[in-house]
Amino acid sequence: MRIAVVMGLAACMSLLWATGLRVDLFSRSNIPYYAILAVGPLVRGWCLRDGRRWSLVVADIVEYYTLFIAMALTGATCSYPVSALSVGFADAGLQRIDELLQFDWVAWYELVAAHRSLQLLGIAAYQSIFVTPALLLGWFAVTGQRREAHRFLAAFAISAVMALAIYSQMPAIGPFAFLWHGPIPYMPMSELWQPDLIPALRAHSFTVIDLGQLRGLVSAPSFHAASATLYIAAAQRCGPLRWWLTALPCAMLLSTPVEGTHYLIDLILGAGVALVGWWAATQLIRWRVRTAA
Repeated sequence: MRIAVVMGLAACMSLLWATGLRVDLFSRSNIPYYAILAVGPLVRGWCLRDGRRWSLVVADIVEYYTLFIAMALTGATCSYPVSALSVGFADAGLQRIDELLQFDWVAWYELVAAHRSLQLLGIAAYQSIFVTPALLLGWFAVTGQRREAHRFLAAFAISAVMALAIYSQMPAIGPFAFLWHGPIPYMPMSELWQPDLIPALRAHSFTVIDLGQLRGLVSAPSFHAASATLYIAAAQRCGPLRWWLTALPCAMLLSTPVEGTHYLIDLILGAGVALVGWWAATQLIRWRVRTAA
């Protein structure tokens, strides 16, 4: 897992260099990340030396959380140079597929826009993308399921790479920008970043990335849908928390078309990417066990 993170960082740096982008290392929004990098290894080292049961649990939690944050941050940052290297927009094709699936995004949006309760529930569900993995990895640490934690982290990393690779071939501005015209009765969480930010990245007029202000640019496949699928798969190993940790991602899936401004096909592709990622991670774990034996 550590090697995968290092390779991911190296690939991200190469993409940034190739597109003339750079990360603002001195932004105040980077302070939490610097704090984690500085304090995390110290806490984990002390806990491993202490050797008691709960110290070892804390050491595992620090390791899992640090790896997950590094992967998520690297993937989100990579979406910027990938967008800069992309060409055209695939919205017309994605919308045609939604029509074949008989999914009416405008009707879905109008329903949410007309009910404040659905908006609040959708926002909470959409933001749970960061809460659910914390609970999953915390449970794996407390119960000593190190292999399951590594399976989940590996699947997350593989799914992120696949999602970025597919996205590079079908960038999109999303159904909100493509389908909705006129006054905006409700602004989803994802707002309207793609139609402005992606052309700016391609024109090299946007060159500095603030890690504290990262915006979701990946439309198809939806990484919220991929994450939800991975969370549901991992939750089946969480005993009494299984139903709660399954319900949260399901709610997140329902909120994603509007709050993430995604086509239905985006969600289907995202779920497919996650299933392949989970299968590949499972094969890697089995190979690692056989090799160790």
